[in-house]
Amino acid sequence: MAPSPEMVMTELATVNDPEIRRPITELDMVKSVDISPDGVVRVGVFLTVAGCPLKDTITRDITAAVTRLDGVTRVHVDMDVMSTEQRKNLQTKLRGDRGPEKEIPFSRPGSLTRVFAVASGKGGVGKSSVTVNLAAAMASSGLKVGVLDADIYGHSVPRMLGVSERPTKVEDMIMPPVAHDIKVISVGMFKPEGNSAVVWRGPMLDRALYQFLTDVYWGDLDVLLMDLPPGTGDIAISVAQRMPSAEILVVTTPQQAAAEVAERAGSIAAQTHQQIAGVIENMAWLPCPHCDERIPVFGEGGGQTVADALTRTLGSRVPLLGQVPIDLRLREGGDEGKPLVLTDPDAPASAELRRIAAGLSKKATSLKGLKLDLSPVKH
Repeated sequence: MAPSPEMVMTELATVNDPEIRRPITELDMVKSVDISPDGVVRVGVFLTVAGCPLKDTITRDITAAVTRLDGVTRVHVDMDVMSTEQRKNLQTKLRGDRGPEKEIPFSRPGSLTRVFAVASGKGGVGKSSVTVNLAAAMASSGLKVGVLDADIYGHSVPRMLGVSERPTKVEDMIMPPVAHDIKVISVGMFKPEGNSAVVWRGPMLDRALYQFLTDVYWGDLDVLLMDLPPGTGDIAISVAQRMPSAEILVVTTPQQAAAEVAERAGSIAAQTHQQIAGVIENMAWLPCPHCDERIPVFGEGGGQTVADALTRTLGSRVPLLGQVPIDLRLREGGDEGKPLVLTDPDAPASAELRRIAAGLSKKATSLKGLKLDLSPVKH
């Protein structure tokens, strides 16, 4: 016996749009459902844009969901494209009652998204590797995570997360690609083919950051990680102005020269009144392949030096969150788009990164901003 249209719609409600990550029924993407007496089900679907890069994924997921029903002998998925009016309605649905006006959702009062700006004093300390592995560790624990590659000149996050597709545009909203359950956006996704340089000055950098924060549909994230460029330039200042609630994560390596530069990058918080979540020491040591000895390839103590110096500068404790050992597979995973915390979660570097991620994921509870149901006692 063939299933009813209601039964098919129930199964379609389990299919999420791969970019928006919400059910296609909720997004009004189901155009039609036709069922023949012999069990052939034909589902019409509205794509947000023509040539949607994930239409094959949508077709596969719909087919798998509907095939689970008893009596279904075959599934056909027919694609159509939303009209301008339908796209505008979708935009309004996603942005709620606020309409199409632009605002930074993470700066809104009551936002539950914790934002970390990952900074370093200099390049080459593994800041982006730390960022993507922290993101992957958090996402694998069940959190909704996004990564904004704000390193405009040295963008490397798409490669490290294995993202090759371009974002999809719906009216004036940008749907970020998803990799390893992480929403990702980077200026590298908008460049022409090839490895051309981005030649922008301060105002253009600020504008790009603002668009990434306002035009991208991030959804309800638990955590947003922003991979900043090295140093204390335009982007770091823009983040402080646009996202004053963002917490700074300082990445350094053990040698004192790198620690001194990292200290300067972190001390910007004293001027911008931002909070520093802590310091991560990357490439802390090389585990000896023949014994349990730790080989301090780049020296020792740099991470603690930075944490202590920032504690003195800011007048509040800045912790050393962890020390990540050297692992060649960490670099190899970045080149292949496969974070080490996912491919080998038990590796020493993975274990430390996952421990740091777990600590950062725990948001301190506070009464600030909460309404308390208190009433005066009558005497």
